[in-house]
Amino acid sequence: MRQLGRVIALFAAVAALLLGAGLPAQAFPQAAFPLTSNGNRGTDVIALQHLLAAHGRPVTVDGVFGSGTHSAVVAFQQAEGLTADGVVGPATWGALAVTVRQGDNGPAVRAVQTLLNAKRSAGLSADGAFGPATQTAVRAFQSHAGLGADGVVGPATWKNLLWHYENIDFGPGTMCAQSPDGNANAHWATAGAVAQLEAAAAAFAGTGNGPLPVGDASFEHGGDIPGHASHEVGLDIDVWPVRTDSAQCTAGRITWQSATYDRAATRRLVQEIRAKAPGHIELIYFNDPQLISEGLTTSYPNHDNHLHIRYR
Repeated sequence: MRQLGRVIALFAAVAALLLGAGLPAQAFPQAAFPLTSNGNRGTDVIALQHLLAAHGRPVTVDGVFGSGTHSAVVAFQQAEGLTADGVVGPATWGALAVTVRQGDNGPAVRAVQTLLNAKRSAGLSADGAFGPATQTAVRAFQSHAGLGADGVVGPATWKNLLWHYENIDFGPGTMCAQSPDGNANAHWATAGAVAQLEAAAAAFAGTGNGPLPVGDASFEHGGDIPGHASHEVGLDIDVWPVRTDSAQCTAGRITWQSATYDRAATRRLVQEIRAKAPGHIELIYFNDPQLISEGLTTSYPNHDNHLHIRYR
């Protein structure tokens, strides 16, 4: 009995030391390498392009997964004995993600810096030099993610960085943030979903029909969003239909049945959303019967006043 008491006391002491060292609980048990493929865009694609360069397969670093990136991925997969399908999943990411630490230089470090800047606002110069500032940012992210904060970017840190969501950039004139259900912090999504939405909004802004109002997406690490059970994995984003006065960011919310509903502009918006994510739109819920008949949207209850985009 005395021996058991000593074991319990020792365990408690070790636990106290760990807590005192500031080691957090695992924050992202759901973290996984993202699936990235032809038609994707965004920060994860930029990281992929840098990592391909680190393995001697340089491509244009533009954040768009096009034919050049696809060919480089297939060639890398063939060289590594992986399934050469051009889809970057866990096995391909695992082979690409080289460990980097302070003192290292090159495109793999640029990938880390790019990810930290986009997903944690690290403010690093993406110069490919792993100096003290990058190490500090890596450690901060590791603490945030519940990892051992050693400043070394190994497999677990790569996985958590690539999985982590991004906050939507509400650039002036392109988008505005709306939180009709009071979920003010629910403007996070996967890097691919964010980049594809931002590209569509930028293209739509050029039509002169006003900015795009964006409602709920996901929280920073996913999870339950009141009233939005499907918005938990960073792939679903709500946007509002376009008004004839282009005042969708400042005037009242409308439905497809409202007198101020602009069907032509909303059709153009849906077309831009689809065009900027070829092969990566699962569906768009919106109950305008004309757009449904054209195959642009899908009917679903309670989707008269907003479009629900589900990315793949």
